[in-house]
Amino acid sequence: MVENEKKAEEIERGYDRKRELTTFYESKAGVKGLVDAGVEKIPHIFNCKKFSFNKNLGTGLSQFCIPVIDFEGVHSRPIRRSEIVQAILDASKRWGFFQVINHGIPTSLLDGMIQGIRRFHKQDLEVKIEFYTRDIKQRKVIYLSNFDLYQAHVTNWRDALGFVMESDPPSPEELPNVCR
Repeated sequence: MVENEKKAEEIERGYDRKRELTTFYESKAGVKGLVDAGVEKIPHIFNCKKFSFNKNLGTGLSQFCIPVIDFEGVHSRPIRRSEIVQAILDASKRWGFFQVINHGIPTSLLDGMIQGIRRFHKQDLEVKIEFYTRDIKQRKVIYLSNFDLYQAHVTNWRDALGFVMESDPPSPEELPNVCR
């Protein structure tokens, strides 16, 4: 009932979230497109008054620590492999994310991947639009803002370039030129 009252109140004030989401999505410009267009006020869909943030987060006195999972021995010791799998399950359930170390991926490869993603986002919109879709069944490489744009109560201030890698990863020809 409270959610319905909130929606009614927003509509009475002239705010139509669905219309604003649709306009944002159909522009295919993403968050960077808003910035490039010189947006001076963050659109309402990105405002979240529901959460309050602790002003002391930057003090270094936090009781929270991102889980770090060490992959050392994952391929050579079966017991270690089981421990790592359990650590991943625990971190995923409790935190939803974790950091992996000793994974064997060269830093130069990781740095190159990050640079490719940055180059992608710096391109003109006309180039990025080729990859803009919400349908991961349609494409193996997708560019969009917010995977859950129409389902989430809050829209995140982010754009994403994603690669569907399971079973049949994209061929080099399917990747954006700047990411190859």
